[in-house]
Amino acid sequence: MKYLTEITVEVPLAEFIKKFDNPENMKLWQKDLISVEHLSGIPGKEGAQMELHYKMGKREIVMIETILKRNLPHEFHGTYDAKGVHNIVKNYFKSLGENSTKWIVESEFQFSGFFMKMMAFLMPGAFKKQTLKFMRDFKNFAEGNTNS
Repeated sequence: MKYLTEITVEVPLAEFIKKFDNPENMKLWQKDLISVEHLSGIPGKEGAQMELHYKMGKREIVMIETILKRNLPHEFHGTYDAKGVHNIVKNYFKSLGENSTKWIVESEFQFSGFFMKMMAFLMPGAFKKQTLKFMRDFKNFAEGNTNS
C-alpha cells in the first residue's frame, strides 16, 4: 500500500529542519511515543538504527527506525519495522518562501501475517490518517501551537 501526504508548516525551512532533526523534540510532537533508544550506527546518520516505543490505545508498538538517506534540508528517508509491518517513508522538504515549508511524505507499507494484511485491507485509510496526525502534530509543535 502506497500513499502521499503533504502539509504546509508556517516556519522557515531552516527552523523546520532544526526542530525535525532533533530527537529530543520527538516526544513533544509524537504524543504516543514512550521512549527512544539508539541501537547502532552514528546517531542521525545513514544506516543508524533506533528503537521507538509507542503506546497507541491499549497496545504498545515497538518500531525499529533505520535511516536510509539523510540529505537535509531537502530529504530524509527511513524504514520503520514493527511486528507484521515494514514501512518505507520518504520525507521531502521544500521552502515556500521566507516563512513556510512544504513537507511531503511518501509512505509505502508492506505487510506480513494475516492480521496486518487484513487490517490493511479493511482499514487502508487508518494508516494515512495516522501519518497525517503525526504531520499535524509536528506542524502545531513547530509553529508554537500547543493544541494538537
